[in-house]
Amino acid sequence: MSLAPSQTERLARARGDLRLGLPVVMAGQGQTMLAAAIETLTPARLADLRALGVAELALTARRAETLKARAYDGDIARIAVPDWAGLDWLAAVADPVDDLRVPMKGPLTSLREGGADLHRTAIQLAKSAQLLPAALMVPVADGMALAARLGLTFLALPDCAELFRLAPMDEVVSARLPMVASQAGRVHIFRPDDGTVEHYAIEIGRPDRDAPVLARLHSACFTGDVLGSLKCDCGPQLRAALAQMGAEGAGVLLYLNQEGRGIGLANKMRAYALQDQGFDTVEANHRLGFEDDERDFRIGAEILKRMGFSSVRLLTNNPRKIAMMETCGIAVAERVPLKVGETAQNAAYLATKAAKSGHLL
Repeated sequence: MSLAPSQTERLARARGDLRLGLPVVMAGQGQTMLAAAIETLTPARLADLRALGVAELALTARRAETLKARAYDGDIARIAVPDWAGLDWLAAVADPVDDLRVPMKGPLTSLREGGADLHRTAIQLAKSAQLLPAALMVPVADGMALAARLGLTFLALPDCAELFRLAPMDEVVSARLPMVASQAGRVHIFRPDDGTVEHYAIEIGRPDRDAPVLARLHSACFTGDVLGSLKCDCGPQLRAALAQMGAEGAGVLLYLNQEGRGIGLANKMRAYALQDQGFDTVEANHRLGFEDDERDFRIGAEILKRMGFSSVRLLTNNPRKIAMMETCGIAVAERVPLKVGETAQNAAYLATKAAKSGHLL
């Protein structure tokens, strides 16, 4: 029946549940588990979850490395939750804010028996909800009945495969927008079908679809683009890219809502707090449990194709963007450097991007 939620819609519901502090029922590999995000868990719900079974903590290998815990499952670690541990302990293990003040959280006991696919999927679901990548996992006997009785979202592992795919996008609307950079501006809104955030394409002039278009994939940066932050070069890059497109009379800037290299604004602020403790941008992401860069540049390639472009002159200093464009079938005829916005406050950040992320600065 079409009124019942689809797999994609159940995943969108599950993201919302985790953000609200509700657990999600997950089934696969011959087991069923309740999964709850540590960041939004409450003491009352923690007590109720522990009453159902023996709790485990799922962390990424990046976070486990910081905690000196073994990640037997490669990309993730399954940690035994001690009987005495409360929400404060779980939060301290998941969130690195107090790592320097209280460096010893353990000893932590890593689990190695049984499958880890449910734990891995719970971590990915938390990431897609822009929460800290840490989940409490509790095995239950009859998850489907429990989900029906409590009104919880039920996900089977096959449902969750969509977490790792590129969601199809539709153009919702476009409208003319005169801008400082160009009187001939037009904004296109693209909406993914999985309920996640929309992305925008700013078209300058009337670019020839049969020639390489001057293009930039720009990730949203509230602090740099809006507040004029001196900690990054994002705002100057945005304005310089639009100005160059305006000067040439044509171009397209994709404004992708992947704040903080894809970890979201709240986690980006956590990373900034860690940078204030002396960690660089890559180290801060790792301590939080994220990779260096969690963005998906396939989104940009898909939007370009939807707009009729097949080749670009790409305004970027990031070789990963070039590689992903070409992998996704968008030819990069030229890399156009975009070296602007260096300040005393972001010099170390830019040096780290060059040394650890391969940016051509």
